[in-house]
Amino acid sequence: MRQDIVFDMETGDPDDALTLCLLATHPAVVLRAVTVTPGTRAQVGMVRHLLARAGRSEVPVGARNPESEKESLSAFHTKWLGALAPAAPDALAHEVLAATLQQYPETTLVTGAPLQNLRLLLEQHPEARLRRWVAQGGFAGDNLVAPEHRLAKFEGKRTCPTFNFNGDPKGALLALSSERVERRELVSKNVTHGVAYDEAFHERVRPHHTRTAGLALVFEAMEHYLKAKPEGKLLHDPIAACAAIDPGIVTWAEVEMYRARGEWGAEPAHGTQTFISVALDRERFFHTFVGDAPGLDTGAVSPA
Repeated sequence: MRQDIVFDMETGDPDDALTLCLLATHPAVVLRAVTVTPGTRAQVGMVRHLLARAGRSEVPVGARNPESEKESLSAFHTKWLGALAPAAPDALAHEVLAATLQQYPETTLVTGAPLQNLRLLLEQHPEARLRRWVAQGGFAGDNLVAPEHRLAKFEGKRTCPTFNFNGDPKGALLALSSERVERRELVSKNVTHGVAYDEAFHERVRPHHTRTAGLALVFEAMEHYLKAKPEGKLLHDPIAACAAIDPGIVTWAEVEMYRARGEWGAEPAHGTQTFISVALDRERFFHTFVGDAPGLDTGAVSPA
């Protein structure tokens, strides 16, 4: 059985759009909804365009603030896709989340954005329960990560700023402590900074890229991106999405999260139902990314 997933995204970074395309048609996923922050009409128009090209126009789209005038689309999106018509969302993001969870109670929420939409769900819908939240965010330091798995840029650190959590610290702390979030799996920057979609990765994807419409869109997007930036793009959100699909791509540690001086850290703990990534199986990640890993058509089980 495929997994029901909702993707909560922003569009300041290209990898959210890549993740949207990946999830839209992944063989192990049924994408049930997309929520956007802040959710301008330009952002919603881009999301609807990609969903249509992936053959998933029926997927509802929610926005936190569709009247926002903030310039929220990165230049990459318009260079890749050209000028797109703005569009209205189906409803406010927290309403889309609540309705989706009511209809599909086993849904996994994958967040690749600051956590306003999740915070508003918890604040405004006291009946809502989230079985599983997979977040791109958080940080696991040297107290958790074995020396052989540490990235040089984070060597010696126990805490670090993390964009998605610092974009709404109140929302992050609420989601990390709420009993209505039954399981939390944090795919942290000590792992997501370790894999780039570069020319070599692109060539590995090439034989697979027509497998699904969504993967073809990812490949098309990166054809454009790599012409300007051949060093590639770190795969923050796609790694989190793949960990939602197959938790076995990551080694997890159960932790208690904390925030100090604007930075986030984690301490080993038991009974928190909060897990953080401490290592990544890059080969298993790649095969999950392209949708050819064994067993993907039967779904995946969360870490114990």
